[in-house]
Amino acid sequence: MRRPLPPVVLVLAGHDPTGGAGLMADSEAVAACGGWAVTIPTALTVQNCHNVSRVMPADPGSMRQMAEAVSDMQIAAIKLGLLADEATLRAAEQIIRRFPGVPVVADPVLKAGGGAVLSTAALQTLYRDRLLPLVDILTPNRFELAALTPEILESHDDTARAVSLLSQGCQAVLVTATDDPLPGSAEQVVHTLHSPDTTRQWQWPRLPDVFHGSGCTLASALAARLAVGERLPTACEQAQHFTWESLSHGYQPPSGQCLPNRLPRPVRF
Repeated sequence: MRRPLPPVVLVLAGHDPTGGAGLMADSEAVAACGGWAVTIPTALTVQNCHNVSRVMPADPGSMRQMAEAVSDMQIAAIKLGLLADEATLRAAEQIIRRFPGVPVVADPVLKAGGGAVLSTAALQTLYRDRLLPLVDILTPNRFELAALTPEILESHDDTARAVSLLSQGCQAVLVTATDDPLPGSAEQVVHTLHSPDTTRQWQWPRLPDVFHGSGCTLASALAARLAVGERLPTACEQAQHFTWESLSHGYQPPSGQCLPNRLPRPVRF
């Protein structure tokens, strides 16, 4: 007798031809963490392990048709990644609304690891207004956190920034400090969960390399752990553990940023 399908995670994200980030990274992380990824491309990209040189947003009508086609697969969680223009953002909003009550993990991809800008101030405002009220947990790095809260001028006040996003309707914010160490924590990566019920921090040894796809890996792993039924703090911790292991055992391509190693080692929780 065939086994039932693992809990399904609907992934809306861009395609990265290197496999380091985007849909392939999401699918690997979801599978490794106990889920089954169903993917809808939001964009095609031209990029390598150094930087992104071109982004081609997907057709929003096709995105909606794909969501309609897979709507009978009992979606257990949604992971949201790159949204490169207003039309795909609005399509993503419509798709999320098709699945009320399904936890939504959003990774606000605003800039490539190599520095290429992937969003605009107007698009970030729309993101706050239209998507944040639908999001169960947002996973910004410190740059993304600041970009989404331009009204807060104090550069190190991450708590105030998280509270601002919570006031927009987002249920929780997991701030990652891989891109910008918190004061006094240069040797550690400090991740902070903010929610109306709790604030919790985790510390991980900072790895010496620069990685491509760490944010995608974390958000997708988190979506998978929520899909299998874990509570939010536990899912956050398990996703961070999986991500750190994937990075610490990562690959060095001929040039550019390192790539996470998400699949070879079975992950047992």
